[in-house]
Amino acid sequence: MKILVTGINGQVGWELNRQAAKGARQIIGLDRVALDITDHQAVGHAVACHRPDLLINCAAYTAVDRAEEEEELAQAVNGDGPARLAEACRPRHIPLIHLSTDYVFDGTGVRPYLESDAVAPLGVYGRSKERGERRLREVLPEHVILRTSWVYGVHGHNFVKTMLRLARQHRQLKVVADQWGCPTAAADLAGVLLTLADRIAAGTCHWGTYHCCGATVTTWHGFAEQLFALCQGRIPLKVEQVLAIASADYPTPAKRPAYSVLDCGKLAGRLQITMPPLVESLAAVVDELAVQQEDGGL
Repeated sequence: MKILVTGINGQVGWELNRQAAKGARQIIGLDRVALDITDHQAVGHAVACHRPDLLINCAAYTAVDRAEEEEELAQAVNGDGPARLAEACRPRHIPLIHLSTDYVFDGTGVRPYLESDAVAPLGVYGRSKERGERRLREVLPEHVILRTSWVYGVHGHNFVKTMLRLARQHRQLKVVADQWGCPTAAADLAGVLLTLADRIAAGTCHWGTYHCCGATVTTWHGFAEQLFALCQGRIPLKVEQVLAIASADYPTPAKRPAYSVLDCGKLAGRLQITMPPLVESLAAVVDELAVQQEDGGL
């Protein structure tokens, strides 16, 4: 199966490329330099040139705070980009898998969000991602939208790598403890994408929108504590104390959902796909980062 992947240098795209290399799938990976998904002509040319059996869109504008000042760019990439890809796929009958986010919800819920719950994004980033979902649905029926959350991994910029950098520099850290979500390993997400690709190739995939995130519900503070516990004896850190603070004590330009836990029951029920708990996936990331450190690469 030939799979065209946009955003190949992002966290998930990078893992997708690494995992696919172990199988019989052919990955054609394009970064933002090779393909600007906001350019209608460039997108059409790329799809026509490579003629993939499936397109996976991992390209996105992910700077949540900066989006408040760069709304036009965020909307162009996240809001219009997926539709551009879908328009190129439709006449060629190419299915599309697209990654979205928990930020399409406002975080005022009291139970895990279902795919059918009303969206109400709080900021520019969330609005742009919701627009991308909506426009994709309008253009291409043969699609899968995966909403995920709190993505981390060994590659790229993410919470885990930020915490480790700070933990090497400071004895005390302050981490927000009143935002709840489900950390998701990029490697796990890439595995799901490849499973979906196999289902599409076999003609057994159910199109639609699904929630796909890690199985553990926690806060950013809880996430950090789990990370540091797993680092003991593996990655030397200076930090001795991790204080729990409120979101109000750490103001950001973009407001975050206080509760963005996603219910992944539909993914498990319709596609028989489940995600591992945080301790399992995070341990794998820590193990790899520890090896990188031993090799002088961390």
